[in-house]
Amino acid sequence: MNTPYDTPRLARPEFRAEHGAIEADAVIVGAGPVGLFQVFELGLLDIKAHVIDSLSAVGGQCMELYPDKPIYDIPAAPVLTGRELTDNLLRQIAPFEPVFHLGQEVTTLQRRADRRFDLETSLGARFIAKTVIIAAGVGAFQPRKLKVAGIDRFEGNQLFYRVKHPERFHGRQLVICGGGDSALDWALDFVGKAESVVLVHRSESLRAAPASIAKMKALCEAQAMQFIVGQVTGFDVQGGRLSEVKVAGADGVTRRVPVDVLMVFFGLLPMLGPIVDWGLDMEMRQLRVRDVATFETGEPGIFAVGDINTYPGKKKLILSGFHEAALAAFGAAAYVFPDRKVHMLYTTTSPKIHKLLGVETPVFD
Repeated sequence: MNTPYDTPRLARPEFRAEHGAIEADAVIVGAGPVGLFQVFELGLLDIKAHVIDSLSAVGGQCMELYPDKPIYDIPAAPVLTGRELTDNLLRQIAPFEPVFHLGQEVTTLQRRADRRFDLETSLGARFIAKTVIIAAGVGAFQPRKLKVAGIDRFEGNQLFYRVKHPERFHGRQLVICGGGDSALDWALDFVGKAESVVLVHRSESLRAAPASIAKMKALCEAQAMQFIVGQVTGFDVQGGRLSEVKVAGADGVTRRVPVDVLMVFFGLLPMLGPIVDWGLDMEMRQLRVRDVATFETGEPGIFAVGDINTYPGKKKLILSGFHEAALAAFGAAAYVFPDRKVHMLYTTTSPKIHKLLGVETPVFD
């Protein structure tokens, strides 16, 4: 399950909060496609970026909700998946060496006396930034929880909504709930590694890739795993630990399924979270931008791009977010380099940009 975009350049030990706050030119809140492209546009202007996201991997909605679904409206790419788009963006921004701080959300954002910004995350990382660009999409994603009374006390011990260390579950009795790509991918991955794998979904209709569904059915026929149509409605405990889950089947029969680890992949809910407490001007749970020439919010030095923002004529398209990121970069440059005149340069002909990208300047006859 490890992919190239699970672990881009993550914060090194010297970036941890106990070593003091990180001084940054720019902090980008959100690592979806628009946040990633924002790294590129800032990089062209020689602005280094730190990127913070609540998810444990980059890619935002594209990776969490439809990694293998086709996207048709990216310029010069007739069709590509969310996974391919994320991978391409990571390759594109690699020369600028952004640092990612994943699995944490920005909890506080405050103006400093020197006009820079103090930020702190849910994991205690602290930043001092000259400018902040919010590319948080529809907000921080939180997993949809299993609605069974009392089962939440096992979360983080036997109940999991995300998998960070899959090796911990080898040799265990696994029950995996869900009918999407995440549920199927993990079920297939654990077959042969776990003692047993039982996939539970409320209906025969699965939302995963056809190839994954076909492989799952073949493994069930070979008795390598089991698929139960039904829903978890209760559980049993032995010795203080979750021992069985009760699965109410579509056939009216409630089955008791032994379990060491229960994994739930019901999708994600977008939550604005702490953004609403930052004192920024909002409209219908979106950030208002005061100037569409730079996509700056009402707070000087803070910009909003992508689905998180609103302005007259706003269209929620990845394409629109890319355009906004380009203009926001020039707006941000005025705060990062207040004494420097920023010139418009072209990637085709500029030796300066070629040096930033690590490519040779072509010679035309």
